[in-house]
Amino acid sequence: MRIIESLDELKGLIGQEVAVSDWTEITQQQVNLFAEATGDHQWIHVDVERAKRESPFGAPVAHGFLTLSLLPMLMANAIEMSDVKMGVNYGLNKVRFTAPVPVGSRVRARVKLVEMEALPPLPNAPALTGAQMTWAVTIEREGQERPVCVAESISRRYS
Repeated sequence: MRIIESLDELKGLIGQEVAVSDWTEITQQQVNLFAEATGDHQWIHVDVERAKRESPFGAPVAHGFLTLSLLPMLMANAIEMSDVKMGVNYGLNKVRFTAPVPVGSRVRARVKLVEMEALPPLPNAPALTGAQMTWAVTIEREGQERPVCVAESISRRYS
């Protein structure tokens, strides 16, 4: 866990890998719940026996968007910003699912701060100062060199 005391401190980290999250295991229950939430019941995700028999991966794999949806949790696990009163996910510029994530795998995120810019005050909260950060995030699978997901994530923080 990397603790950042202020947005000013964070600004000094532009261009650097800021943090690495802990490993987290991808379970079949997570995959099944994600399938229910999204309506994506493709057999390579939810039919364990068929995936073992017919999938080129030899097991069920997590949805790419499930892997991506772990990003807020992985970021929160990696970075704590002490003086932030509010944070929001603003969007993504680029996302690629570069390798499968078999159920039972453990993944973690490497987070690099690419860019940071000041934001104008919020109309309903002019006392808050804010910044928009662009993060290069690499989600890697334990024991594998190739990342499973690379994304450019944009977030906003206010203090």
